[in-house]
Amino acid sequence: MAINAKSTQEFVPIKEIRDGIIVLKDGDLRAIVLANSINLSLKSNDEQTATIMQFQNFLNTLDFPIQISTQSRRLDIRPYLLTLEERLKVQSEELLKIQTREYINFIKSFTDSVSIMTKNFFVVVPYTSTLIRPDKDIFSRLFGGNSKDRQTRDQIEFEEKRSQLEERVGVIQQGLARCGVNTVQLGTEEVVEVFYKVFNPGEIEGKIKIE
Repeated sequence: MAINAKSTQEFVPIKEIRDGIIVLKDGDLRAIVLANSINLSLKSNDEQTATIMQFQNFLNTLDFPIQISTQSRRLDIRPYLLTLEERLKVQSEELLKIQTREYINFIKSFTDSVSIMTKNFFVVVPYTSTLIRPDKDIFSRLFGGNSKDRQTRDQIEFEEKRSQLEERVGVIQQGLARCGVNTVQLGTEEVVEVFYKVFNPGEIEGKIKIE
């Protein structure tokens, strides 16, 4: 009995990622905003209450849905260890060499026995077009049926949708800023990295961050 194997791409509703914008197969758009975290335990009771109330007000003012996603990964300590190794090579004092080497060994032993996790918080901002698309024959009569005209038409439609989506992203970033949360919209490379990690959970390397 023959089994038709399907690739992962067939199950992912993403058509392409253009200029940091996720284009779904149905034509809808998505943007991903990376947000930092706030340690409420370091705040006073009044500050905690104010932050929670501000976040509640932010959610209540939204007239479109959002998705908040948390991605937990094991912290990649290798770049830090490489930096220490480089410093060890140029260290001239013997005592400092010994201390640096002991510290490197401690970090290696500690990270081998304890899983140090890092968390990324993402806000997925959607845009779903509610416009009824005109009949394709009308476009063919107006613009012709060649591929160049279709590409021009698709680009115009994409830019119109992206403009609406960017407005929503601005609303999200301003609202979170009032809560004390710093944000940044991910570009194409960062978006690809996010989805790569989703489908390859064993990978721990990454570059996405908030400056």
